Amino acid sequence: MTNPAAFRDRTNWSDGYYELAVEVGSTDDARLQAVLSALWSAADVQGCFGYGDREPDEQDPVSCTVDSLTEFGHLHGQVRLPTGHMVVCGCVAIRGGDESSDWLDFYVPLGALAHAGLAYWDGRPFFRSRMMDDWLAGVGAKVFERTPFALGVIGFEVSGCTSASTLAGKLPQTRGIGYLVPQGDLLRYGAANT
Repeated sequence: MTNPAAFRDRTNWSDGYYELAVEVGSTDDARLQAVLSALWSAADVQGCFGYGDREPDEQDPVSCTVDSLTEFGHLHGQVRLPTGHMVVCGCVAIRGGDESSDWLDFYVPLGALAHAGLAYWDGRPFFRSRMMDDWLAGVGAKVFERTPFALGVIGFEVSGCTSASTLAGKLPQTRGIGYLVPQGDLLRYGAANT
């Protein structure tokens, strides 16, 4: 059986990513750092590494910082799913520049989910898992308690599919993905319903 927590097994990193993508709400490094720190803690990620092609015991850990994200492009670790399986995971920042917001994407690759036994082919042309959605929504809610953000979206490769300004605080009625929409000091979760 393939170990879904093995960094060196390239099939763990294959087939795309199931994400909690967080629109930070600014392009300020301090805000991005606050969300990154809160996210790593909320998901209880084990380790923080710059390389996804070396096992954790084959590399030195790196700081869970915006500087490390900038240097390595992605940060990698291992996370325990609600099923009890430990899997590889990662994080990447998409910087917005002067006129938009930064995004921070926390992801678990579909290859690792498949190796952990999460069946994801149910006739849809993309991965969807209610268990993953609810777990990532819980992670997002914990992040929001520590450091509010503009928007969270959950699903298969969802980063940038919408924005806080587009939604204007309103949760869509028909949802192909999960949404974490701030409404004042509260965070409203709208699960995928199509």
